[in-house]
Amino acid sequence: MSHNYLSHEDIDLEPLKALMSSSAASDNVPFAEAINLEVVIYSADALRAQIQQESSNLRKIQSEWHWVWQDGPGVLVIKGAFDSGLVDEASAAFREIIERERGTSRGDHFAKPGANDRVWNAQEKLALLAPNLYARYYANDMLAWACEAWMGPAYQITSQVNSVNPGGEAQVPHRDYHLGFMTPEQAIQYPESVHRMSAHLTLQSAVAHVDMPVESGPTLLLPHSQKFSHGYLLANMPEAHEIFAQNRVQLPLEKGDLLLFSPALLHAAGSNVSADIKRMANLLQISSAFGRTMETVDRLAMSRRVYPELLQLKQTGALNTQQLQHAVAATAEGYAFPTNLDYDPPIDGLAPKNQQALMRQALDAGWSAEKFSEALDAQAERRLSS
Repeated sequence: MSHNYLSHEDIDLEPLKALMSSSAASDNVPFAEAINLEVVIYSADALRAQIQQESSNLRKIQSEWHWVWQDGPGVLVIKGAFDSGLVDEASAAFREIIERERGTSRGDHFAKPGANDRVWNAQEKLALLAPNLYARYYANDMLAWACEAWMGPAYQITSQVNSVNPGGEAQVPHRDYHLGFMTPEQAIQYPESVHRMSAHLTLQSAVAHVDMPVESGPTLLLPHSQKFSHGYLLANMPEAHEIFAQNRVQLPLEKGDLLLFSPALLHAAGSNVSADIKRMANLLQISSAFGRTMETVDRLAMSRRVYPELLQLKQTGALNTQQLQHAVAATAEGYAFPTNLDYDPPIDGLAPKNQQALMRQALDAGWSAEKFSEALDAQAERRLSS
């Protein structure tokens, strides 16, 4: 590491290997039912009873969960967090959405065509289709308490339903949003402090909508890997993939179970080798409310207005390439999310093209103001939720 930046040259996998010998002690998780393959297991019924008996237990439980995600194994399961009948109702609604979108959706860029059925922005779609069901589903106490335990109040939930068909193959091990959705080359542009911070901006979660025996491919997990400093740079390292293959764990889940883990935990969806199980889960990304600017800024309008001047300044040589990049960074939106992944999927990477990239492309090619404006409008329309 040099001057608070990580680099590929600094990667030493020995600390990652050493983390694989870590073991969570039951003394650290007194509210847990068990520790199975370094995954901390809780009973929703037992937790509710303990909180009802003594309200102060809630904060103790939340502190315990936070320890698990930050300093412990990085992953826990709450058994029976959701009522199975309610889950069945939601599954029926999600299947209705899947059938309605079949043949019209652009599909899932994380899997081969036919391997799965994915519903992007499933939270909004469920709310609009079945608001009463939506309200009962998201009134869940275990989910809300877990979100608060990692990020405090004012968190934001998004959801993507994924139904993996028999024959669906395992993913490559990875970390998740934010830096996990970047290539290693992009991730090294962010200082080491942001690599630490990224994991605290999101909580990864999945609600099991069917029973998931191991043969159906529940998530492969590498406990304790969230503590490895260079984890966001491992996507293209076969040696790291081998460590994952040798040490990953996989637990069966039952309908209504809630899986929660740090986004920095190396993980991968497993292969569905079952004969007839469609492994359906509601994948939740819970985001911190703090990733927002102080003021509302219309960057679409700013980009449209400033672009002709930038083009002229480039053509006259008044601004050099670096200066143009600085002006673009100050003006246009530099992050690809949030977006509508039904209509704005990644084409050449892990994230769609952002507004800054579009402006740089236009300047490089010398587009007219009219052509750039049309491209801006088209991009903005693709990002709308409906």
